[in-house]
Amino acid sequence: MKGLSKNKLIKQLAFYSLILLCLGCVNTQQQSDVMEEQFAHTNLLINETSPYLLQHAHNPVNWYPWGDAAFEKAKKEDKLVLISIGYSSCHWCHVMEHESFEDSAVAALMNERFVCVKVDREERPDVDQIYMNAVQIMTGSGGWPLNCFALADGRPVYGGTYYPKDNWVELLNNLSTTYTKDKSRFEEYATNLTEGIQQSELIKKPVEDSPIEKAVLHEMVEKWSETFDKKEGGPNRSPKFPIPNNYNFLMSYGQLTKDEVLLDYVDLTLQKMALGGIYDQVGGGFARYATDAIWKVPHFEKMLYDNAQLISLYSVAYQRTKNPLYKHVVYQTIAWLEREMTAENGGFMSALDADSEGEEGKFYTWSKEALKAVLNETEYELVKTYYHINPKGAWEGKYILLREMGDAHTIKKTGLSEVALAEKMEAINKKLLKERANRIRPGIDDKILTSWNGLMISGLADAAMAFNEPKFESLAIEHANWLLKNLVAADGSLMHTHKNKTSKIAGFLDDYAFTSSAFIKLYELTFEEKWLDKANQFVAYTIEHFKDPKSGMFYFTSNVSESLIARKMEVNDNVIPASNSEIANVLFDLGTLLDSTNYKNTAIQMLSNVQGDMLSYPSGYSNWGRLHLKISFPYYEIAVTGKGWKEKLNQFNHTYLPNKLMMGGVKGDLPLLEGKFIGETTIFVCVNKSCQMPVTMVEDALKQMTTK
Repeated sequence: MKGLSKNKLIKQLAFYSLILLCLGCVNTQQQSDVMEEQFAHTNLLINETSPYLLQHAHNPVNWYPWGDAAFEKAKKEDKLVLISIGYSSCHWCHVMEHESFEDSAVAALMNERFVCVKVDREERPDVDQIYMNAVQIMTGSGGWPLNCFALADGRPVYGGTYYPKDNWVELLNNLSTTYTKDKSRFEEYATNLTEGIQQSELIKKPVEDSPIEKAVLHEMVEKWSETFDKKEGGPNRSPKFPIPNNYNFLMSYGQLTKDEVLLDYVDLTLQKMALGGIYDQVGGGFARYATDAIWKVPHFEKMLYDNAQLISLYSVAYQRTKNPLYKHVVYQTIAWLEREMTAENGGFMSALDADSEGEEGKFYTWSKEALKAVLNETEYELVKTYYHINPKGAWEGKYILLREMGDAHTIKKTGLSEVALAEKMEAINKKLLKERANRIRPGIDDKILTSWNGLMISGLADAAMAFNEPKFESLAIEHANWLLKNLVAADGSLMHTHKNKTSKIAGFLDDYAFTSSAFIKLYELTFEEKWLDKANQFVAYTIEHFKDPKSGMFYFTSNVSESLIARKMEVNDNVIPASNSEIANVLFDLGTLLDSTNYKNTAIQMLSNVQGDMLSYPSGYSNWGRLHLKISFPYYEIAVTGKGWKEKLNQFNHTYLPNKLMMGGVKGDLPLLEGKFIGETTIFVCVNKSCQMPVTMVEDALKQMTTK
């Protein structure tokens, strides 16, 4: 289960949970086309497209999908509603399903006393936000599976995460009995709790606008550095999540301030992750998190959103360091993306399960016998050293493949050259990957989410720029065009999810933010202004339908979406940047490129709204920190015009330049390009539309960008 950051109102509202103290006195993904008569039970989830919901379609629990029908039934029968939320690759969700939801006796109790609703948190993040917030307020923590009990109007009254079977049965009995005896107490509690949910995480505009101060960044990083693990990288605690936007910000800040100690820490973290068990050494791609402090034992599920951001992170880190390990990670992870995560008809699928054959990590771990069956004796001896088939790599009777920092120990032991070692390991990995493909694969969540696809398009664009790789550019453009064709409604709005040739659910703020961000990157990659036009269309829609005019912030749901008990704002950055921080960055960048003062001022106001909180929780504001860097340091507008623009652009992309926007081409209608097409290929370095003397050599342009 994944712990989440505490809500600001936890302390204020925790006492309400005392009201309910009396309450304490093998996963096989089912497909909708399986014949129903093969199963003893079939519930309403059989008509859904979400792989997670379909996993529960043959539970003896009479699950309802989220919708009016469940709440109308609860009102008619005067029952509490159980809202059970998870996602397809969630290990503990599977455990609770097997222990409780597949048990006929437990299911009978649930069906008799409650109306039971199953929710895919990735399909309905708006619903998940509300009930996760409720559980955090009540308990001080949260995670998945999330089980929240609510009145028939949707207002929550009690909740938690994973419950062992006996505890779950006790809770069901106590809760239903207490509800029958004293409904007024539940009503009072629901009123107080819902008020807390509605108030929490809503940002108000300060009475007086505070200026954006560079000192906040310095204090933020200084405080944050107290939590760094200087030996193993990442935070000084476990479990360890990659959280790519954290290291993206820290790397940018370190580069701009010339903080070599900070840059070394970022590199330590990236190398430890890439060499540890959290990274799939054979097939590429990162697991969701490491359960320990040394990045050895992963929670084996692989998420599209993690790998999208990590492709970006390792690509820009390569621009700065030219570390071949980073290049290897990017190329191998994109190969995994093409091989295992690309839907047949286009789009990137969401996640791979942690489990196969009911066992976590079985698909990815190796026994000595399995390795010997695939490799010859010489290859096996090399793998023993290289991947630590020894106590260091041992885990639950098998081995997690992992590496040391650098290959010096293997080179010394084997006498191989660095080149020869790389060639041999590439051949060995191909053998292991081919053998592994014969195993029973983890389940795949094959729904396509707009926001996560936007993240991956950005990742591919970053990789294309860092490595001057036409294949990555083609992949990014191909999938961007697929998104426009399949996930844009007739009125120009975005849909949230796609499966079985059907797109549904009105897009959320993160869909608009990450898609717009990706299209800005595609413009920087291609200088085709159609991508900016599309981004601008999405931003205009977002301002009309998501913006709170009082604060300048944006709600997670649009004003045409389903009305829930609260309309939330997503502010804190987590494993994915907050949708508000991302749309603020989009507004600043698009405002710069389109010369829109309104866009830029909105972004600055949003940052001003949260600047006072950045020191209280630095790692939860890293994407806001990226925006702060754009305002606090010179933000370069680099125009490359003329027939040779592509060659010059590729030269720029060899260098790590964290605070810049690229524009140009042989022609263009952007305001910042006016007067800059003068015949020969020319480079203009500008800040706030004030340009230095034009030059023709990239080296000369870089000299003009000395950060003050």
